[in-house]
Amino acid sequence: MTQAETIKGILLALTANFIWGVAALYWIQTKPIGPVDVMAHRALWTLPVTFLIVAYFGRLNETLALMRSLMFCFWIALAALMLTINWGVYVFAVTNERATEASLGYFMLPLLTIALGVFMFGERPKPVHVVAILLAVIAVLVQLFAYGSLPWVSLTLALSFALYGAIRKQISADSMQGLFLESLCMAPFAALWILTHEGSGMGVYGLKVDLFLLCAGAFTAAPLLTYVAATRVLPLSTIGLLTYVGPSIQLIVAIFVLREPVTNVTIATFGLVWLGVLAVSIEAGYSARKSQKLRV
Repeated sequence: MTQAETIKGILLALTANFIWGVAALYWIQTKPIGPVDVMAHRALWTLPVTFLIVAYFGRLNETLALMRSLMFCFWIALAALMLTINWGVYVFAVTNERATEASLGYFMLPLLTIALGVFMFGERPKPVHVVAILLAVIAVLVQLFAYGSLPWVSLTLALSFALYGAIRKQISADSMQGLFLESLCMAPFAALWILTHEGSGMGVYGLKVDLFLLCAGAFTAAPLLTYVAATRVLPLSTIGLLTYVGPSIQLIVAIFVLREPVTNVTIATFGLVWLGVLAVSIEAGYSARKSQKLRV
């Protein structure tokens, strides 16, 4: 891999994570439409965008052929369900002044993914992974004792997307094929919801809101396309580290743009999770360098 390819890959990964990081600023433009209605529009309008992309690359027939397997259909429908939950909760969070909790969820995501790997796939965790998971558990307990309730927004976002990732391991389709087929599963329900709820806000709150709803599919697909392109030229260790750019920007947007309050409990919770993330990142970088030296 040349230096130019590396720079290109980093720029692509940063672009994807930047879009995900500022996503809250996009979705709040759909207010006062409710999160379920927004999610329905997002699911519906993602279908034509992904259809055009898959068709443009000449992969439509092979993608549709995957649906001949009943087991494949089961997994793709389950993945679509997890994605629906994730999308709905995220839109709810950012339109109800809980973007900080959403950011925490995506910081917790890699730690929860490690935990799922251990409990669902029998992977052997490294000591640093165990420590990181315990720190995330302590962070949840801090919020539980401080507020008397679990940080359900953070946990739901992290768990739904971690499960989505675990399910996608069972599916022989790349990210864009998967998103197209998942949208194909969601679109009928989304269309039915929109039709039975008087357009779910379309044409009610002005042209600006309508355009943000119609462009939801393109906004969903754009970062995924750039992210997939980045994974083709960058090592996973680099991709993993750059993934934290997204939730970091989410947190900055939540605090400095959306003006959400930062309490001592918030600082303590993020501090614990960041310690775990930092430990895992340092270990991953060390392991990558060690493997590279052994290959040389």
